[in-house]
Amino acid sequence: MTAARPMRTAPAGILYTAGTPRGRRLTPTRGVELAAAVGVQFALLALLRPGLAGVAAGAVYALVSWGVLSGAFHRRRTLGPADHVTLGRVVLTGGVTALVAAQLMGAGHTWTLVAIASVALVLDGVDGQVARRTGTASKLGARFDMEVDAFLVLVLSVQVAWSAGAWVLAIGAMRYVFGAAAWAAPWLRADLRPSIARKGVAVVQGVALTVAAAGVVPYAGTLVAAALALLVWSFGRDVAWLFTRRHAGRPGDGRSRGGRNDRGSRGSRGRSTDGARSPRLLDPVAR
Repeated sequence: MTAARPMRTAPAGILYTAGTPRGRRLTPTRGVELAAAVGVQFALLALLRPGLAGVAAGAVYALVSWGVLSGAFHRRRTLGPADHVTLGRVVLTGGVTALVAAQLMGAGHTWTLVAIASVALVLDGVDGQVARRTGTASKLGARFDMEVDAFLVLVLSVQVAWSAGAWVLAIGAMRYVFGAAAWAAPWLRADLRPSIARKGVAVVQGVALTVAAAGVVPYAGTLVAAALALLVWSFGRDVAWLFTRRHAGRPGDGRSRGGRNDRGSRGSRGRSTDGARSPRLLDPVAR
């Protein structure tokens, strides 16, 4: 009489596939997540049908974004919860980019553009909340969020400048002028004090440009001019403060600064770039 052999059971959390154990949860890697975002971007372009110019602009945006984010997050195996929200905003911003390119070529998609931009602006307040509630806030996440904001404002300023005048481009360009200046003047990369006013001014830019793009309010040019004046005041105040403290914290002494928004001042979520002696891809810069 042959004794039955006891059945071996898999440890908790393990599944077997063709006799080979594997983890119960297969988390997508960073490369898969970014590739999926590119796929969604192209699907959105197909849905929007922005014409040849719009498709070209959207495709270039998607590929450049994939390259930049692949380099910026190369030390992370996966993206965090807040990064996924911001990645969704990257896709929406790509849709706005495509529609603005279409508008410049005479194709009318104004209300679709305004709707997508509005959703992207609303989600701007979501990723910070997600980062804090999940304990995954970091300077890299803050910079990621900030750069999406900056590019959306730049694209919206191009849209509004088409009808209001080239001066509106100053709103979209100011962040990039500041960033370029930070490469030449390292003291501009020092930490800024937290400021509700700074965050409020940043929100006003996107809202004012979206409202002006919709064309539903009178004196839209005055509204945008007021937003630009606030932005000049905000940047001027911060530059003046940084200048007075330019010898207090140089890059490389452990006191270089992070992003301006609320995802960069709480916790640590991934690679830290504090103390970088020279700016690198998506390294924290104050604004």
